[in-house]
Parts: sequence; structure tokens; C-alpha cells
Amino acid sequence: MENTKKSGMSLDRLGIWIIGATVLGAVVGLLMGKPAHMFAPMGNLFMQLIKMVVVPLVLFSLIGGAASLGKSSSAGKIGALTFVYYGITTAVAVMLGLLFSELFKPGLGIDMASLSSAAIQVDHIEESTKIPGFWETVTGFVPANPFKALVDGNILQIIVFAMFMGFAATYLDGKKKEFLLNFFNFMTELFIKIMTAIMYIAPIGVFCLMADATGTFGYSVLMKILYLIILYVIVLAIVTYGMIGGSVALFSKCTTYKQFFKSMWKVQVFAFSTASSMATLPLNMNTVTTELGVSKETTSFALPLGATINMNGNAAYYAMAATFIAQMYGMDLSFAQYVAIIITSTLGAVGQAGVPGPTLLVVAVLVSANIPIDALPILFGVDRIFDMLRTAVNITGDAACATIVDQFRQKA
Repeated sequence: MENTKKSGMSLDRLGIWIIGATVLGAVVGLLMGKPAHMFAPMGNLFMQLIKMVVVPLVLFSLIGGAASLGKSSSAGKIGALTFVYYGITTAVAVMLGLLFSELFKPGLGIDMASLSSAAIQVDHIEESTKIPGFWETVTGFVPANPFKALVDGNILQIIVFAMFMGFAATYLDGKKKEFLLNFFNFMTELFIKIMTAIMYIAPIGVFCLMADATGTFGYSVLMKILYLIILYVIVLAIVTYGMIGGSVALFSKCTTYKQFFKSMWKVQVFAFSTASSMATLPLNMNTVTTELGVSKETTSFALPLGATINMNGNAAYYAMAATFIAQMYGMDLSFAQYVAIIITSTLGAVGQAGVPGPTLLVVAVLVSANIPIDALPILFGVDRIFDMLRTAVNITGDAACATIVDQFRQKA
């Protein structure tokens, strides 16, 4: 996955168990039909455990991430250009994901409201989506009371508060700054361990939720997931060969479009097979310097940073997963909810590093847009496929950024 391995059973091995649980749950659900709803309580407990970790982990990880970004200001023009490139490409990837989801509507055709628990959720959502206009929505991003935002689980307000705290922390004096950063980083590590522990029971939770879903909705659920994967591949192809490749062709003087992808294919294959940007980093750095002619100074700055915060593929996935689930519930998303998805997906992708798997950030995106998270586990079993695909895209964007900003370093 897009993370390092933890002690004990690796998350890759856990992914195999989750895939097996998904398949087994689907088979059991199809065989049992409606009685498979008996597995729902255990699955709901698993989802409740995930919800428990969302707010504190998003808070602490984004404070630490914002503080790290703030310290990069000394990189000057190169640092600014790097962040601008990563930010713009990530936001465009999110909007492409939303566009394709709304055009082709992969989640339509399943009546999630037929479940009593889901119907309650939908009623609640319909009330909460009566959101005011543009400026009221923008104002609503800023928490009048940060503690209330934490209690209510208002993810967008928590993100804004965390970013302010993180950037402000970089201006504190020596020991004060070090103490605060250590505290937030330690708290992030603590909640990552809690999340990792929860993920170890994911096969049980996924089995129960998948059995319940397929027992209730049948074969149509599996076809919808396959449809979503196909759309995701198309979106990633546009992001990679259109947006990323196009930016190289327009702005890079280090290499041409053709040479860029000719050099990057082996790096993409390695990233796809390992599903890890960090594991791919040495090969990516070597390819960028020796084959694309980028300076070691730019490579050593842009690529490690990109492996941490540049998650175009992840951001597109968050947006598509959110709209997919909203469509499954028959929700018509408002302008404010689209804004929430775009902002949370973009900023959430930056905070992805160090979090075990994409689950937490998808939950954050869903919560920010008031979309029920109950259907999310049906995507768990195919997450390895999504993870391999998005990692290949992420590292390609890292290399493209390095080739573009290097010419500015030479001019500086």
C-alpha cells in the first residue's frame, strides 16, 4: 500500500486476507440471500471502530503535515513551484473523478434505502444537505468554536483549524516548536497504531458487511464495483497521459513527452507491483537524474516531497468513491457537498502519508459531505487494485514535477 509495513503481519498480507474475506462474504451473501443480514451487527461494529479514530487522526496528522510544509518556505521559488504543481494537479484529478462519476453514474441502480438502517441515514442526510449559498458555505469552513467542530466531527472545519495550527507552530521559538511538533507527531503515531490494530480485524468486518450487502442487493453490487474500477482506470489514464504528460510537454525543458514516458515505464511497473511510492523512490530518483537529466538538487527535494504529499491517484479515488456511494443512496449532491469533496479530497491526499490504507481518508471525505459511510466496506476487497493503479500515477506526477521545476532552479 501507500505506506510502510508495520510490525507483525504486514498490511500487504492483511490485504490478501481482506480480498479473501470479500470474496467469501460475497459468496455467502449470494447463497443466503436476505438472511445474510444477520452479519450486519458485527460489520456495523467494525465501522464504528473506524469512525472512532477519524477525527483525532485527521487533526493530529494534518497539524504535523502543515507544520512540515511551513518549514519548507526556505526552499524559496522551487519549493513554491513544487507545492503549486502538486496542488493544482491534485485538484484537477479530483474534479476529473467527479466529472466521470457524474457523467456515467456507476453507483446508480441499487436501492440502499431498502435497508432500515440506511433509510435512517438517508433521512438524516436529506435534512443536513439543506445548506445555504456559496458565501455561507465558505464561511462554514472556518470553525467559530474548534472544540465544537471536533465534537461534531466537522471534518472541513477540523482541516482548516489543523492547517492554521500547523503553520503557526513553525513560527514558535526553538524548544517550544520542537515540543509541539513532537507532541503532534507522537499523537499521530499513536492513532496510526490504533487504526492499524482496527485494520487487523478488517477481514471479519468486511466479510460481515459484504455478506449483508450481497445478500440484500445480489449480484448487481459486484457489477457496480467492476464498473467503478473501469471508470477509475480511464480517469487515471487521462490524468497520467493527458494532464501530467501534457505539463511535461508544455513546461519541461529537460525532456520530451515521448522520452519522459519511455524512461518512466519501468518505474511505473515497479510502483504498480509494490503499490508503494516510498519503495519506488530510489528507482524514481535514479531514473529522473540519469535518464531525464534533472539535477540532483531538484530531484532530492521534489521526489521525496512528492512521495509524501503528491497523491493525484488517491485524490481522484476519494472523489469517485464518495460520489459512487452517494449515488448508491440515491442522493443528489449539492454545490456545497461538491466543494466539500474537492477540498477534503485534495487536502486529505496530502495527509495520506503514514496512514494505513486509504480507508480513513475516504471516511473523512464522506463525512465532510454528509454521505453515509455504511456502504464503504464493499470497496475494501478491491482496494489493492485501486492502490496499485494510483501509486503508478502518483510517482509519475512526482517525476514530471521535478523535470518542470528544475529549469527554474537553474535560472535562480
